[in-house]
Amino acid sequence: MDIRGRIVVVTGGASGIGRALCERFHADGAAKVIVADRDGGQADAVAGSVEGASFPCDVSDEAQVRALVDTVESRHGPIALFCSNAGIASFDALPRNAASAPNEAWAKSWAVNVMAHVYAVRALAPVMERRAEGYFLLTVSAAGLLSQIGGAPYATTKHAAIGFAEAVAIAHADAGIRVSVLCPQGVDTPMLRSLPEGPQARDGVMTAEDVAACAAAGIAMERFLILPHPQVADYMRRKTADYDRWLAGMVKLRRSLEANAS
Repeated sequence: MDIRGRIVVVTGGASGIGRALCERFHADGAAKVIVADRDGGQADAVAGSVEGASFPCDVSDEAQVRALVDTVESRHGPIALFCSNAGIASFDALPRNAASAPNEAWAKSWAVNVMAHVYAVRALAPVMERRAEGYFLLTVSAAGLLSQIGGAPYATTKHAAIGFAEAVAIAHADAGIRVSVLCPQGVDTPMLRSLPEGPQARDGVMTAEDVAACAAAGIAMERFLILPHPQVADYMRRKTADYDRWLAGMVKLRRSLEANAS
């Protein structure tokens, strides 16, 4: 997709990867970038910096996602690219109990990391189909392809997001709709800085701006899987080639992280 002269929506656009995406698409010539975020004040600030518009939105609420789509379509024009970027990270309450996170953390992770993508596609895909074109970028994570040690809610919901993106790609391709999943490892964002050190922090932390550049390049080439950290492709090959050996390696890595933390 050529983004020049097109309308772009970015959820979670007030900070981190979302902000970098807004800045990148503006620099690449988007007609207008809509910055959607729960933090309305910060969304206003980012929108001002990219000559765009802001919209307060909690993506875990389907009514708010639909209102975002309907308002942008009516006020600004057809949405060419919807970046479903907002996400949250929830971790296990007990390091060696993958079911230890409270139900509230599981429910919120599911709502933001999975259902927000469903809500966006549900609201916008029928409109895109009538235009015979449209694009969704889902910010997921390498955790959706590999895993996240100590973060079962995060890894599980990110895996589910990959599955939904595949379903979108299969079901909507003939209608002219494309989808990409952005799957970085460590990115220097407020989310990463708030977390305990994990393996992603040891394997090359990228800037949000570099990740946004990778996303823009992937969209231009209409690639489904966008890997800012290219080594993830090798990790995926090892995982699928010998699942048991890969799991054993992850157990060893978990032990190493625990030893360093003690």
